[in-house]
Amino acid sequence: MTETETIAYDVVVLGAGPVGENVADRTRAAGLTTAVVESELVGGECSYWACMPSKALLRPVIARADARRVPGLSQSVRGPLDAAAVLAHRDEYTSHWQDDGQVQWLDGIDADLYRGHGRLTGPRTVTVTGPDGTDRVLTARHAVAVCTGSRAALPDLPGLDTVRPWTSREATSAKSAPGRLVVVGGGVVATEMATAWQALGSQVTLLVRGKGLLPRMEPFAGELVAEALTEAGADIRTGTSVRSVTRENDTVVIVTDGGDRVEADEILFATGRAPRTDDIGLETVGLEPGSWLDVDDSLRVTGHDWLYAVGDVNHRALLTHQGKYQARIAGAAIAARASGTSVLDSGPWGAHAATADHAAVPQVVFADPEAAAVGLSLAEAEQAGHRVRAVDVDLSSVAGAGLYADGYRGRARMVVDLEDEIVRGVTFVGPGVGELVHSATVVVAGQVPVSRLWHVVPPYPTISEVWLRLLEAHRDT
Repeated sequence: MTETETIAYDVVVLGAGPVGENVADRTRAAGLTTAVVESELVGGECSYWACMPSKALLRPVIARADARRVPGLSQSVRGPLDAAAVLAHRDEYTSHWQDDGQVQWLDGIDADLYRGHGRLTGPRTVTVTGPDGTDRVLTARHAVAVCTGSRAALPDLPGLDTVRPWTSREATSAKSAPGRLVVVGGGVVATEMATAWQALGSQVTLLVRGKGLLPRMEPFAGELVAEALTEAGADIRTGTSVRSVTRENDTVVIVTDGGDRVEADEILFATGRAPRTDDIGLETVGLEPGSWLDVDDSLRVTGHDWLYAVGDVNHRALLTHQGKYQARIAGAAIAARASGTSVLDSGPWGAHAATADHAAVPQVVFADPEAAAVGLSLAEAEQAGHRVRAVDVDLSSVAGAGLYADGYRGRARMVVDLEDEIVRGVTFVGPGVGELVHSATVVVAGQVPVSRLWHVVPPYPTISEVWLRLLEAHRDT
């Protein structure tokens, strides 16, 4: 009987997506030996089935929409998109689903990559089963970081697997536009993929269980996006759930809770995410398989001084950029503890505390129009017990917006804390507003006093002059 090989490292990282890569980068920079385990492609969900392919699909859609609102150019872009060229561009951005470049990057930081399925098999121990079935045991002197991300959550509908439904993976990697596409959901994935495939030639029907799109943003964000999608030809049905779904020959047949029958070529379920923790050995260290992992602000799992959960698996903020931020914090905390340094005194906004997860999470929805937000919505701020005021501005009143596009439609909201006189949250909706949200993130994360914002002069004529309009509206309220 062959003895299983055991290799010791300072840190073992489960998952080589952007989060795992960033944890490894920080621990290697601190001089800690690091192993990274990956069962699929190095680069993870974001690189191959989420951020990169979806934005590659959406960029020409948004560029054409913007061009159609510019005098002297609008008549030149009235035709359809070249869907084949868009899909080829998407394939380039996913490196044709090859991870050679990402592997080279890991090699460049001198982290060891183990391909295969990694499972915890006890404290500080990960067993990796390789593609050839052989096992290697990796032990961690200081930390194991679980960075396995999340997967699409499908509803419990009888026979759903026989329908071959799309999830976000199929929606971002499809080789052609289906003639008819039903999208179930009203969140970010549903909205972005409806925008992309409607523009690429599909007839899209959105079945939204709630009252509208983008329910986690200010209500006006979903309203403006829904209005534009409807104008583009999409059919949006709110307050609607799926009762049953079958595939009859090549046609998907959906029956709603209201008894309506909808037919499509493909159906996309964008109905939430679930943690990829069901088969990573959590039970061997006293945790529940398939669960989200509770962590403190240094991303250390509750009750375990060596185990970290970073990115989607901790359910704090399911966004790639936020996961990478957590990875930087976790890497710094692991390195500090490995050197014997206490991280307890860093406090909120310190080097070892992911405070932004609670106070300043930015997000952009790449629809037409774009929706971007950071911090708390008005409802969230009120629920948190803050005494706040919402200040609203029509973005079309800003000179830069009129120059950006004829008939510019958009809106901005600033949520001001009336006791601390700081900004708790900001939301923008309109063409091009995705590039405004970082300034708002600086304001919210930096807890910049409203009085100081009067000295932050926006360049004229840009859309960022909306900041001045918001301050004026707050002053005059």
